[in-house]
Amino acid sequence: MSQESTLANLGESESLKRTIGRLIQGEYTLVGPGDDAAVVRASDGRYVVTTDTMIEGHDFRLDWSTGFDLGFKAIASNVADVAAMGAKPTALVVAIALPGTTQISWLEDFADGLNAAIKELAPGAEVVGGDIASAEQVFVSVTAHGDLEGREPVLRSGANVGDVLAVAGTLGRAAAGLSLLQSDTDAKSAYDDLVAIQKRPQPPVASGVSAAIAGATAMLDISDGLARDAHRIARASGVSIEINSKDLQGFEAGVEQAAMRLGVSAADWVRYGGEDHSLLATFPASVQLPREFKIIGKVVEQSDKLVTLDGLELQQNGWDSIRG
Repeated sequence: MSQESTLANLGESESLKRTIGRLIQGEYTLVGPGDDAAVVRASDGRYVVTTDTMIEGHDFRLDWSTGFDLGFKAIASNVADVAAMGAKPTALVVAIALPGTTQISWLEDFADGLNAAIKELAPGAEVVGGDIASAEQVFVSVTAHGDLEGREPVLRSGANVGDVLAVAGTLGRAAAGLSLLQSDTDAKSAYDDLVAIQKRPQPPVASGVSAAIAGATAMLDISDGLARDAHRIARASGVSIEINSKDLQGFEAGVEQAAMRLGVSAADWVRYGGEDHSLLATFPASVQLPREFKIIGKVVEQSDKLVTLDGLELQQNGWDSIRG
C-alpha cells in the first residue's frame, strides 16, 4: 500500500485494520478489538475510569505536534488521572476523528505514539478498542481504566489538618514549552527539552500507586496548574493549604533561563502553568513519603483563604478547559 494512501482512499475497515494491528495486547484484555465492546480483567471487581478530549486548535496544533506526539500525549494525560486515584492503568479506549484527506501514515504514527507512551509510562496497559470517524479537524478522545488492586481509591476530599502537601513530577516545564512554541523567536530550539515536555508529557504514573500504599489522604493530577489544583483539594476536603515559595525554587530554577529569554516569569509558570500532569498529594506528617515526592506545604484549618503562598492568598489562576 502506498505511503501516500489517505483515510478516504482506504475506508474505515482498512484504516482500522492498519491501525489496530500496531497496538499492544496484554494480560488485562480478555476480548480486544473486533467485537462491539472489549472485556477487561479487574483483580478485585472494581476499577477506576476517566476520559479526556483533545481538539485541534484548542488543545494542540498540527504544525507543532506530529501524530506520534498526539498519541503519546493522549495516553499520558489519561493515565495520569488513573494514577491520581492510586490505581494502576490497565485498559484504554481511543476514539479519533480526522479529515478523510489525512494520510494513513499519520494515523499509523499516532498508533505508534500510543504504544510508546504505554511502554514508557504504563507498562502492561493496552488499548482495547475505540472508534474512527471523519471530521473537518482532528478530535481525540480517550477513556482509561485502572485497577485498584484491592486498595481504596485516593480522593481529592481526604486531606486532613496537619497533613503535608507534596508533588511528584515537574512544575512549570510544560507551560514553558507552550510559551516557547508560541514565541516568534528561535528560543524553542534552544530549549527543546521543555518543548518536548509540552508535546509528550512525562507524568510519574507509578508514583500514584506508591503514594496510595504510603497512605496518601488526597491526590490529583496537576493538569491545570498548581494553584488551581491545590484549590480543588482544599475545597473538596474542607481545609486550607499553605505553600512555601522556598520549596518551589528548585522547580523555578529548571525553567528560569527560558523565562529570562522570553522576558516572562518563571514563578508564574510554576504556580499557574498546566499540563505537567504531575501528582499533587497530601500525606499524614508521620508517614515516610515515597522518594519521588517533594514537600511544598501543609494542610491547615479552613479559613477565608483556601490556598496561600508565604501567607498571601494564591489566586486560583491556571488552565480552564472551556475558557483556555
